[in-house]
Amino acid sequence: MQQKLRKRLVALFAFGVRDRRTTLGVGTALAIALVGMVILPGFASVNAPAPVATQLTLPLDLPPPAETSAADESVSALESDLYLAGDSDAGWQVVTVRRNETLGNIFSRLGLSATLMHKLLEANEHVRGLTQIHPGDQIAFRIPSDGVLTGLQFDRSETQRILIEVDGDAINERIIDRPLERRLQYGSAVITHSLFGAGDAAGLSDLTVMKLAEVFNFDIDFAQDLRKGDSFSVIYEAVYRDGVRLRDGDIVAAVFVNQGKRYEAYRHVDAGGRSDYYAADGRSLRKAFIRTPVEFSRISSRFSTARKHPILGRVRAHKGVDYAAPTGTPIRAAGSGTVTFVGNRSGWGKTIEIQHGKTITTLYAHMSRFGKGMARGTKVQQGEVIGYVGMTGLATGPHLHYEFRVNGVHRDPLSVDLPKGDPLSGSELAAFQKARAGYQIALATVSEQVAQR
Repeated sequence: MQQKLRKRLVALFAFGVRDRRTTLGVGTALAIALVGMVILPGFASVNAPAPVATQLTLPLDLPPPAETSAADESVSALESDLYLAGDSDAGWQVVTVRRNETLGNIFSRLGLSATLMHKLLEANEHVRGLTQIHPGDQIAFRIPSDGVLTGLQFDRSETQRILIEVDGDAINERIIDRPLERRLQYGSAVITHSLFGAGDAAGLSDLTVMKLAEVFNFDIDFAQDLRKGDSFSVIYEAVYRDGVRLRDGDIVAAVFVNQGKRYEAYRHVDAGGRSDYYAADGRSLRKAFIRTPVEFSRISSRFSTARKHPILGRVRAHKGVDYAAPTGTPIRAAGSGTVTFVGNRSGWGKTIEIQHGKTITTLYAHMSRFGKGMARGTKVQQGEVIGYVGMTGLATGPHLHYEFRVNGVHRDPLSVDLPKGDPLSGSELAAFQKARAGYQIALATVSEQVAQR
């Protein structure tokens, strides 16, 4: 299933059927750490089966990766690193929670009594948390003999594991701290076929590739602007635990060259703990509106004063942009605002309208269903899922019809000037520039060494 989805995403990020984005952000610390040997995979051509890794030495002083609280981390499943406690380590087995399965169901299929389960729930607050399990969660049970439970362990978060030991009527708990380590990684590649393909060549995960697209999504429309020969360099965090790499973290700094134009982005966390991405001069990359409100899309019909309707057969103005995407693809609010209409409209099917301030409105049509909580008067934030792609109303295939209006006048969403965010200033700008200087040198070094190969 994952391979099938991967192929679909790669195809959608290829030229002609281009890409879109996802986002995340964390803060940058000001302390200095020495970065030594870093692995930088080379970039592959379209036909190459896999990129070949090359080592680079970057003797640069950079700010270390920022720490993130455990509350910000997703709860990870048990891996092949069970904590073995007690004299008898035999009998541990890991159970993966199935769809619609409860803790009672799991105890039953393991041959454990409901009485024992209730005893554990009453005795331990952390065990009570297992009443809110989800598909894919994992719990380890130590059952040395039929019907006898002597141990239980599960991850409360990426940084804490709970170990429950059962000895007759005695129930003891241990909280095992498992600190995370964040290391800076580098990647750089030239796009020869697709953004995902270039990401593979740079050693980036698909999620990091989508984060990269999200960082630049206010300046680059990845649904139509990507070209062969575009390139990127990125510094990102890799998250480790006990020396084992768990996953890619967040992007710290990046450069994207699109159609010969260079874009830079650097992450900064302000004194209030809010993080965002900024250009080299401290200008915010965030704009009041996202250029493309649907993920993994291609443009199937552009803004036009005269277009032949594919169903009605009549020539009339097309006052928006159509983004073809699979049914169920999330549709996100292009900007923060208030929902003024939710319902069915003739020709448009399931439709949502949003008012942004006093002068701007956006419209989203042909949805298969609305997002949770969508109603007239609902306040929505930029990027919030408001619905899902469908083909309700007059539509020949699943797509989003998107309109952008200023003072009631339709404007082309692909070319309208979008309001910019506030720039950094004062002490915030000074702190940002101090961290940015090191990242800028590192990005230039990575790009240069890759270009020389």
